[in-house]
Amino acid sequence: MARYTTRAAEERVRSRVRRPARAAAAVTAVAAGLVLVLGAPAPAASGHGGGGDTPRVTRAALDPALVAGRGATVDFAEQEAENASTDGTVIGPDRTAYTLPSEASGRAAVRLEPGRYVEFTLPRAADALTVRYSIPDAPEGGGITAPLDVSVDGRHRATMTLTSRYSWLYNQYPFSNDPRGDLLHPDWWITECGCVPAATTPAPAIDKPFRPSHFYDEQRLLLGRRYTAGDTVRLTMPRNSTAAWTVIDLLDTQLVGAPHVERHAVNVLAFGADPTGRRDAGDAFDRAVAHARKRHLEVYLPPGTYQVNRHIVVDDVTIVGAGSWYTIVKGHQVTLDTPASDGSVHTGVGFYGKDAADGGSHDVHLSGFAVEGDVRERVDTDQVNAIGGALGDSTIDGLYLHHTKVGMWFDGPMAGLRVTRTVIADQIADGVNFHTGVTGSSVSDTFVRNTGDDGLAMWSEKSADARNVFAHNTVQSPVLANGIALYGGTDNTVTGNLVADPVREGSAVQVGSRFGAEPFGGHLRITDNTTVRSGPFELNWKIGLGALWFYALERDIDADIEVTGDHFLDNTYNAVMLVSDFPVKDKYAIRGVRFKDIRVDGTGTSVLSARSAGSASFENVDARNVGAVGIDNCGSFNFPASGSEFAVNDLGGNDGGGTTGPWLASWELPNTITCDDRPPVVPPPAPAPW
Repeated sequence: MARYTTRAAEERVRSRVRRPARAAAAVTAVAAGLVLVLGAPAPAASGHGGGGDTPRVTRAALDPALVAGRGATVDFAEQEAENASTDGTVIGPDRTAYTLPSEASGRAAVRLEPGRYVEFTLPRAADALTVRYSIPDAPEGGGITAPLDVSVDGRHRATMTLTSRYSWLYNQYPFSNDPRGDLLHPDWWITECGCVPAATTPAPAIDKPFRPSHFYDEQRLLLGRRYTAGDTVRLTMPRNSTAAWTVIDLLDTQLVGAPHVERHAVNVLAFGADPTGRRDAGDAFDRAVAHARKRHLEVYLPPGTYQVNRHIVVDDVTIVGAGSWYTIVKGHQVTLDTPASDGSVHTGVGFYGKDAADGGSHDVHLSGFAVEGDVRERVDTDQVNAIGGALGDSTIDGLYLHHTKVGMWFDGPMAGLRVTRTVIADQIADGVNFHTGVTGSSVSDTFVRNTGDDGLAMWSEKSADARNVFAHNTVQSPVLANGIALYGGTDNTVTGNLVADPVREGSAVQVGSRFGAEPFGGHLRITDNTTVRSGPFELNWKIGLGALWFYALERDIDADIEVTGDHFLDNTYNAVMLVSDFPVKDKYAIRGVRFKDIRVDGTGTSVLSARSAGSASFENVDARNVGAVGIDNCGSFNFPASGSEFAVNDLGGNDGGGTTGPWLASWELPNTITCDDRPPVVPPPAPAPW
């Protein structure tokens, strides 16, 4: 979610809780483009990544059988570069923030030097591909461009022009494009020196660039013809490349087919829209929308690239493209002469409903096109999102949203929105945010990758989000914050999702009373989700999180909460954490959460980390490959003689464990103090069929 001044306040609060050690050396290594990461395994030698000629299709870098029925149903096949044939160098695995491998899908990738390649074998017919990659930033920031040759079956097909203009952020929140910049907030406590720099004498030396992140971008390419299973796609870094190196994370391939044609609709070409993208089409879009509303017709966007550098305001209208590969609405970010009334200092391409204060928009239906933004910096007051405003009783289907601030940010009150089959990639902030009184709405079968903040969020600021559903979505590699975040709300559901590889200051799923959110009320259901390679290290607290993270910062969490049927795989630290922030540990509690029919396959430390007053019950929770004591029970850190302030209720059927025995042993119940902030971490084996 977009964060405002609360981020600074939280950083200062956290500074009183934990003071992590210096980590600047790892930052320097990444900034220099080195592949060896401190604290991580050395890179593999050049040669085959491991795939040979046999295509290995994955989902979130996992065997698809492990996540059957979960996550978004997508029309592309994902192949990880580290599993393909290559004469490059495999980097990773690594889960340390601010490193290239840590932000890669599956936490590993392939680094190419000039002249080197990585080659994939098509698992099925395809005529289009998406490459997820990283190339260096310019020394002074702002990005560079570099070529990447694409060959199919040994024949050169195209040269892609990669860019780092939309990646490589630095410094503290809300981040900077300047690798040479001084600290944005010298009055904040930072882990690198374990101090508040502005209040420290002598002043600490802070390495530059400071905290580089957001290394990856993706680019799509239509191949111009259909290729069959068994054909090979080779990505080669040319010998004369302008980049020092190119990292390939993965390749997605798919069969796009022919463009969609809508014959009985208002065609934007008839109103002067330029499909070459040379002339601004915003006014032509407005005219077409107005005409369609009068005639009760749809608006059709035929194949082409349309330049739009502002919001297209939509209400009671259907806009249909030829497909997101063929119809591209693309704009420049524009600096406003004076700030807008909402605080925006920029505008850019986006389709917006009317403000909720003005009644919002209704019966809007958007499908079959791409929105390509030009957002390279994070300004939280800016409305430079691909889709925004209030859209009640509306649908969004089959879009591709790229390089905007937030893919979709909805400001309620509003109701009855359905988002389906959409791809959101490379955002500066969130993927989707239901903000303030969004009710009866859903996001499903949507794929979100490489957000700069929460992938999917419900934020009940001022007014509760209620009766919403996030179902069968995939969220991969959020660079900051969580895969799925719930900040307050009533009667909401998160079900059937797949969340992978959150990097820092968040986890796969967070339930948080924070950011001024309304309390949790009614019920909350978190069911049948799978998380993988989550439960990361919290850099501010210097402890491991849980893949599922309950966080009581501003009030109690005591609604009717059930966590049922979820699978927590390959957890870096804990599977589940319940925590009240230290300054409010005696004020707020987390009560009565019920866990049932859960599978935990691999934890670096514990199954449950309890750092709050309160209680939870467990039934049929099976765990294996547990690296430490099953329950790390610190309660609220008062350590009374009567036991922890957090009580665990064993309802039966809780089996399995790891290096220290059963994960839920009788001696741990109901509230034995087993507090160990930093136990030895035992990296779990790769997930396997249960």
